[in-house]
Amino acid sequence: MPEVVVPEWFNAASRFVDRNLEEGRGKNVAILYGDQELTYRDVCEQVNRTGNALQELGLEMENRIMLLLLDCPEFTYSFFGAMKIGAVPVPVNTLLKPADYRYQLQDSRAKVLVVSQELLPSVESILEGLEYLEHVVVVGQADGRRSFNAVVANQPTTLESARTRKDDVAFWLYTSGTTGEPKAAVHLHHDMVYCSELYDKGILNLSAQDRTFSVAKLFFAYGLGNALYGPFDVGATTILFPGRPLPEHIFEVVNRYRPTLFFAVPTAYAAMLHAVERGAEVDMSSVRLAISAGEPLPASIYQRWLDRFGVEILDGIGSTEILHIFLSNRPGAVRPGSSGMLVPGYEAKLVDDGGHPVHQGEIGNLMIKGDSTCAYYWNKHDITREKIRGEWIHTGDKYHMDTDGYYWYDGRDDDMLKVGGRWVSPSEVESAVVEHPVVLECAVVGAEDEEELIKPKAYVVLKDGSSGSDDITQSIKEFVKERIAPYKCPRWIEFVDELPKTATGKIQRFKLRRQASES
Repeated sequence: MPEVVVPEWFNAASRFVDRNLEEGRGKNVAILYGDQELTYRDVCEQVNRTGNALQELGLEMENRIMLLLLDCPEFTYSFFGAMKIGAVPVPVNTLLKPADYRYQLQDSRAKVLVVSQELLPSVESILEGLEYLEHVVVVGQADGRRSFNAVVANQPTTLESARTRKDDVAFWLYTSGTTGEPKAAVHLHHDMVYCSELYDKGILNLSAQDRTFSVAKLFFAYGLGNALYGPFDVGATTILFPGRPLPEHIFEVVNRYRPTLFFAVPTAYAAMLHAVERGAEVDMSSVRLAISAGEPLPASIYQRWLDRFGVEILDGIGSTEILHIFLSNRPGAVRPGSSGMLVPGYEAKLVDDGGHPVHQGEIGNLMIKGDSTCAYYWNKHDITREKIRGEWIHTGDKYHMDTDGYYWYDGRDDDMLKVGGRWVSPSEVESAVVEHPVVLECAVVGAEDEEELIKPKAYVVLKDGSSGSDDITQSIKEFVKERIAPYKCPRWIEFVDELPKTATGKIQRFKLRRQASES
């Protein structure tokens, strides 16, 4: 098992920023952003200026600073600048509503909010009367508020790292809240090191020669590793793009900047393939590996991508709580449809509802042990005790493992369906449905039949955007029954224009379950 050593006195900003200068990578390009090429020396100076500015604003060790920022260099400066002075950056989802931001500002007790000008309207209505917020700093046109550029411009370019320990709080990440009130996972200064050493270097062989591009944004745990601390740990280049992750935008970035590592979620891969099949053009020849996480990647999407571009997609699973990917396929050893094998350095076990190990091949609850796991949920003692059990965290995912050590996803605790006394995995049904040539996306939930028994119901988005028909419904059902056990076939199929999703591309099945129960 790989050994990761982190010294007792440790500040993450020193490792991920300063060390690149100490080891002679100051001239390496750290960030590509629009027409900007920023070296590691540029980044280090701006991180130091930002840290000094935050101290001048009164930010002290362990104080929180909320980052409501598009993917941009200022995210990097604020994230590491805050961490360097011992403060705690809290990146948040850029697609939420004002009430959500009010909750997060109050819950985190953030003293400072750094916000992109494009996102300022999302918080304008809730900024008055907040109990803890003292300063709002705007990246871009400030409209009478403090300007980020003005705040940092005249600050010194040197800054000594705060004397933090490896187990001090470094940053928070709020969960996406797909099943209830958002929870802040509290991460420590050593957590990013484990993800970088075990996954980025151990699985991807990430090096200073790489250029990373992540469709998943920086506020998302997956994107934070893909596009910030992963490349920064080795002196690689990250490509930051603040716009919407539409296929045409993604293709422009890929064609212009030529990434070597490409990170996305299954929804994005499906959309890109659909765009290419309709005539869009993209040159993926620079990409040595594509990576997928966030939800299971159907084998059909993997195969279509491989056939089209000749590039493997390494599907895996990570979480906000564990920070990055802990199960992953390997280059040259992909098993399509699986989440791959355990990343060395982590431990896993599958247990039944009583906590007892299940037999090989049986579906169980996935438990993970690893040093990148968050310390706790902020102000959520009961949920912390329920989810984090000693050295193990209950991920909420159901899996089975095959004889070769590959893990196969069988849904979430609240997604799995018991049909006729047998477990049915929504992801298995969804994978079968999306293989049908007219289907773009699918989500399966449980719905009650006339006997109040649970049966699978599929919500389907068609490639041509049509509202479907009885003939298409029948065609899909027959198609699915040829691929999986008939009892797993959707009893009902409802055609929709789009599926409800989080900002990170995960399907919000709880909304569909609610819709199914009301229909």
